[in-house]
Amino acid sequence: MPCCICVRENSSSLYQPIIARGAYADSQSEGELTGGSGCLVPAGRVQSASYTMLEEELSLFDKSIDDFGDKFRNSLSDNPSQVLGLRDAVKDSIRAFAEKLSLKLKEEERMVEMFLEYQNQLCKQNKLIQEKKDNLLKMIDEVKGKKQELEVLTANIQDLKEEYSRKKETISTAGKANEERLKRLQTSADMYRDWLGLEIRKIRGDKLQFIFTSIDPKNPESPYMFSLSLNEARDYEVSDCSPHLECLAEFQEKVRKTNNFSAFLANVRKAFIATVYN
Repeated sequence: MPCCICVRENSSSLYQPIIARGAYADSQSEGELTGGSGCLVPAGRVQSASYTMLEEELSLFDKSIDDFGDKFRNSLSDNPSQVLGLRDAVKDSIRAFAEKLSLKLKEEERMVEMFLEYQNQLCKQNKLIQEKKDNLLKMIDEVKGKKQELEVLTANIQDLKEEYSRKKETISTAGKANEERLKRLQTSADMYRDWLGLEIRKIRGDKLQFIFTSIDPKNPESPYMFSLSLNEARDYEVSDCSPHLECLAEFQEKVRKTNNFSAFLANVRKAFIATVYN
């Protein structure tokens, strides 16, 4: 019986380092494993299956020790060499089992390191994807802004086109009205040339020059003249009167109000004749 107790004590000393390593792993499982990039990984979730398997193997090992002790006590004889052989066999068995557990733990540590490395790479990839997503959203916002600017510019161009069309139509209408007025003036000029000795000429600055003759009986060819144009308000504008007539401004206001151009010419001719006799 003392020999059996010696065997159990030696066997415990052989796999005591393995149990110590398991206790260290348990202390690590109470916290969290941290990856290189700062990503936290629950260690208990990674190693729970490994520790369960380790506990099962230790339980089986304890059972095998108990079975061996029972067999040892039943078969024990007075032969000391047989006891030593059995003790050495137990030591070898415990050492082999300890080495096997050590290898398993190292393999599990490598798996944990691989998992942490994968977790770090995944974090980096997620960060890169988020940066690309932010850049894409920024580009989309810029495109939307450019599209809105284009819409505003298109609307402004359309407004300018419409305004140009209105002004063009207004100018065309005014041009036609001027042509009609010039035609009437030309008709009147022909009549006045034949009956009143009046000649009308178109001069620089879009003006018409009215030249009267047969004013002075002593010198019938002597010219009496004035110029006529239309101002920005489309009203008659009289200028360059020779000789000067004091009443010309009054005649101008009257023709603007009545639009009776024949009466205007008749009054101007009378005023020229009055200068001859005065």
